[in-house]
Amino acid sequence: MKKSFYGLRGKELSLVTIALMCMVIIMLTWEKTPLLSTFPPPQTRLQFSSDSLAGTLVSASHLEQQGHADEYIPSFEDKNTVNNQEVGRAFSHSYSNDEDTTSFQNKRIAVGSRGATHKQIVELRTDGSSGSPKEMIEDETIRNQIVVEEGVEALRKKEVSKPKLLEVDEKIKQVVEENYSRQGKQSVDSVLPIAYNVSKVDEKLERDQACNYAKGKWVVDEKQPLYSGFGCKQWLSGMWACRLTQRTDFAYEKLRWQPKGCEMERFKGSEFLKRMQDKTLAFVGDSLGRQQFQSLMCMVTGGEEQLFVDVGKEFGLVLAPGNTRPNGWAYRFPSTNTTILYYWSASLCDVEPLDIRDQNTDYAMHLDRPPAFLQQYINKIDVLVLNTGHHWNRGKLKANRWVMHVGGKPNIDRKLAMIWSAKNLTIYSIVNWVNSQLPKYPGLKVFYRTISPRHFVGGDWNTGGSCDNTRPMSVGKEVLQDESSDESAAGAVKGTGVKLLDITALSQLRDEAHISKYSITAKAGVQDCLHWCLPGVPDTWNEILFAQI
Repeated sequence: MKKSFYGLRGKELSLVTIALMCMVIIMLTWEKTPLLSTFPPPQTRLQFSSDSLAGTLVSASHLEQQGHADEYIPSFEDKNTVNNQEVGRAFSHSYSNDEDTTSFQNKRIAVGSRGATHKQIVELRTDGSSGSPKEMIEDETIRNQIVVEEGVEALRKKEVSKPKLLEVDEKIKQVVEENYSRQGKQSVDSVLPIAYNVSKVDEKLERDQACNYAKGKWVVDEKQPLYSGFGCKQWLSGMWACRLTQRTDFAYEKLRWQPKGCEMERFKGSEFLKRMQDKTLAFVGDSLGRQQFQSLMCMVTGGEEQLFVDVGKEFGLVLAPGNTRPNGWAYRFPSTNTTILYYWSASLCDVEPLDIRDQNTDYAMHLDRPPAFLQQYINKIDVLVLNTGHHWNRGKLKANRWVMHVGGKPNIDRKLAMIWSAKNLTIYSIVNWVNSQLPKYPGLKVFYRTISPRHFVGGDWNTGGSCDNTRPMSVGKEVLQDESSDESAAGAVKGTGVKLLDITALSQLRDEAHISKYSITAKAGVQDCLHWCLPGVPDTWNEILFAQI
């Protein structure tokens, strides 16, 4: 038989030809073959990472070149129901049949599981199903799967080295954006926020690592205040609106806190609502917590009338028979589905009547139990701000008929009966309890706000104490200490996932910003050197909170 083509017989040549054709077909159809997608051909892979502001699609080959491919891997909560493959497949949806989206469709998104290495990343195929970026972002199961802060936290804790994530795949952004513009839809930036801007991730990491917001000084800022003291009547109690009193000096409104060595993000109501979209922020604490709540409502709206929905019933915040006001308020902004609420818990521990049938009954003050409100509704909260302090005195306990309980029984420990000791037990108990809840709710962020200082001079609130000076003690002074002035709060959060909202020392410098003698309910010789004029110092607490969310 004749030989041909390098000495191969016809039958052999046919087999070789068939084999070559099969290889070509396999290479052409690789992306559309489910079985083969388990063994992807060499190509540039994409790794997904993100933080609370923005994420990025970063080339895995770039990470490999930097030697960090096995380190910087996002993780998903193992306890959730949707597995990594389902999440990855959802993010791999094709956007249309438009040929211009081919580049995006052919990119694979690698999704890592908790503790996975680069080699263990599961590469997922583009399954060809339909679905827009907006639909994917709105998918609750996907959103709940993505623990956007874990990569950032790993870097912050120095558990991994910091890769140079500076190259963003602009082609992906371009292709998706072009596709959206053709369809007359909104910009991709508004529907796919966790797609690019790695520089923002870097900037936020560097800012958070370097900035201690508790250190700094007060400076005059002509852009202050963030809302008018004559307005915000929708949220601001008249007793705290010093512009509506006989006070005539308002220089205190123009001071803004300047952290040492870094810039604090300037508060914008629209940005806050965007950052808190579909989320709930809850203040739980005393009247100073209520001031912070009202301050934030004014800051978010700029003091202007704005559409909102009263959702107090969703959190059991309704007016009980015989009470003059409910235990708190909850309001929702429909534009972003953002809820802000306040719950009054002066002692930050569980308080219950000993005899519900007796109006004059004493109340069990369970030092080692969190408020019943938190036990019931913590699953509905995304950002929690706690505070207590000024109700921990004999007069308040007696007036409220509170009786200390520990372990469900009246306290008999004399050392624990001392106010400072009881307060510390409660603070440590609430922080430890909330910390124990964090694994159940990985998206929950908790802040413990340190105590707000009092500025009574020459006596107390009922013995002629005053704070009616107009020149603040902050002039020419800085806060340079590394540790918080509230040692109890700082000690409680140490080693936990609860963050410290440290406002004590910086507020200590603002003795001129209290309501003072101008309170509309004040009696002769009585000044309020505890609560603050609004706008005022609590706005700064919220600016720092905003920078840390």
